[in-house]
Amino acid sequence: LSGMDSILTAFDRAFVSIDGRSRQLLITIPDARLFMKPRDTVNSMSPFSVGEYILRSAAMVEQTFGGITTRMWDDPFEWTLPEKLADRQRILQYLDEVEETRVRGFAFFTSDADLGREIPAPEKLTPLIDILLGTLSRAEHFQGRAFAVFQMISDEKPPRL
Repeated sequence: LSGMDSILTAFDRAFVSIDGRSRQLLITIPDARLFMKPRDTVNSMSPFSVGEYILRSAAMVEQTFGGITTRMWDDPFEWTLPEKLADRQRILQYLDEVEETRVRGFAFFTSDADLGREIPAPEKLTPLIDILLGTLSRAEHFQGRAFAVFQMISDEKPPRL
């Protein structure tokens, strides 16, 4: 992204990195374990599978950039159900769609100064920089859980972070 200011460039790299790590994990995990849960106990710290956490991570990005571009802040997870995205190929296609949405959202930014602009997100006016930081935090949180579940259900080494 030529001509972009340094803070926007850092945000762009961070989102590209999250996308790359999710794709790497998807390539590493066997299909049979994609939606395997470590254990189905009431008190389990991990009620979700690797696949579900990767979808949650991507949904955070989709929600933010959908909100930035359309002002609609619906949680994509409500319609991005694992039943619909039940295999690696469909999840990779979804990640492609999320990345397209993110790139469209980044096209709205012309300089680091834009990050101070406030937009209605979703209930109150919020500076764009706060929205992006929160999104990175939530997306990385869910992705970290995906890697943790991978380690619980697999004998393989996870891809390097």
